[in-house]
This record gives sequence, C-alpha cells and structure tokens, in this order.
Amino acid sequence: MDALMANYASGSDDDEPAPVTGAAPDPEPQEASAVLPPPPLDLLQPPNFIGMILALLPESIPGNRVRSFPHVEGIYALHVYIPVVIPFDARKQLTLVMRRAASLVPDLYAVDADYALSELCKDEQKLEKVLLGREFHVSLGRTVGIQVDQIDSLVAMLRQKFQSQQRYWMDFNKWEHFVNDDSTRSFLSLEVTRTGLPEISRQIHMVDEVYRLHGLPEFYKNPRPHISLVWALGDVSSKLKHATKEIEKFQNSISSSKNCNLRCNFSRVVCKVGKKVYDICKIAD
Repeated sequence: MDALMANYASGSDDDEPAPVTGAAPDPEPQEASAVLPPPPLDLLQPPNFIGMILALLPESIPGNRVRSFPHVEGIYALHVYIPVVIPFDARKQLTLVMRRAASLVPDLYAVDADYALSELCKDEQKLEKVLLGREFHVSLGRTVGIQVDQIDSLVAMLRQKFQSQQRYWMDFNKWEHFVNDDSTRSFLSLEVTRTGLPEISRQIHMVDEVYRLHGLPEFYKNPRPHISLVWALGDVSSKLKHATKEIEKFQNSISSSKNCNLRCNFSRVVCKVGKKVYDICKIAD
C-alpha cells in the first residue's frame, strides 16, 4: 500500500509566477511506478468572493511556500491541465467528509487557499465555498519552464492535437494520499482509477508528444490522475493512510452509492504560461 504514496513537488505558489523558472531542464522522470508530476505554480486564482471570505479568516499558517523554480528572465512556468469544478450536489457530502478528515488528521490545510481545515469546518458556508467552491485541476503534463519564443508554437500544437476531443465522464472514485519529493508536504486527494482514466491517459500522451517536439520532459510513467483537496506539512503518510480507510468507511455509512465519490464531465483543457491562460479545447454545452 505504501507504493501508492507517489512523490510530487510541493503545492502551488501564491507569489507572481511569471517569469519563474531556471534555464536548467527538469531531471529525467523517475522509474518509480507511482511517481506523479509536480503540481502547478500559482495555478488557481480564487474568485473574488473567496478572497473576501479568506480576508475574514484569521491567519492560520505562516508564509512558508517555496518555489519549484527560481526567477529567470524570459523563462515561464508552463502547465497543461483539465479544470475541475465540484458539482453543487456533491459538495454537501464532501463537506461531511472534510469534517471527518479534520477530526482524523490535525493541521490539514486547503490546497492553494492555505487556511486550516479545522478553522473552515467551524462555518459550513466558508468550508463549502473556500475549499469546495473553487477550481481544481487534473494535470496532463509536468510543470516545466519554457522560453518565451516557444509559447506560440506550443499552444498552436496543443490546440491542433486537441481539436477533435469529445465530452466524457471522470469518476474520482478513490481517496488516496501522496507525499512530495522532499517529504515537506502530504496531500489528501481524489483519484481517477476507472471511468475517465483511458481518456485522460490518451490526453497525457498527446501532451507528451507536443512536449517532446519542444525538447521538454514528458509526463512521468504510470500517471495517476487526481485532484488534491487538502495538505499537511511534512510526511504524515501514516496518518493519511489511516484517514483514507476511515473516510471510506464513513462515506459508506452515509451514502448508498459506494462506487464514486465525485463525477465530473470533461469539457475543457487549459494551458497556463506564467499568468496567462490559453484555452486549448472547449467542448460546447
């Protein structure tokens, strides 16, 4: 079971992301079967209403974010991903699950918002909006540094590759825990292991082809698509491993549906370069 704890770099960065990366390329992908790519830098900008709510909350964690890349002129952080918004009808049950997680593992924090889960649990509206009412992502490629003169070519090739995409379902059906490369952060996540996995795997391969043509490192082997909801400082994998089992039992006790924690429709692929967001494909409603 410990093999399921994949390594990936620490959470997103609130600081200005562009330009962000050094000239040296990322190391070659590791051979470990459960290795995952690093999550994006400053990928998600909370909506204004979330920012207003956060302003009302007490500071719950010191500014301890660490960049994955140093600032270098003319180099920008690139990330390709599927945006995921949790449907409203799924938030109520996930709110209950997050309360359970907070009771099992102290010092959990909302991903990207970085406010203590225990504080958010004191107000159901804040918990639902700050933690669950924001945009998550499923990575389709590693977060890498690119030169400014590569941007137009890379975006154009991605758009060409993804021009014939069709809508499909993604079932985030498994609670899982992950630890980053340097064991400074642990994550509680929802993983896609069945419905949607073949389609996401094909899309990762498409991004790999474009990365390869631009001399960029490809995605890690045996990718495991997921969204991360909360994180904790350090390697708390033993606590999270226990928590995932208890969460599954808890969910089974409150829901008749045991096959899927969260179902979302694929409708869009996004490429973010620094602060600029490019639509790669968007499926009409």
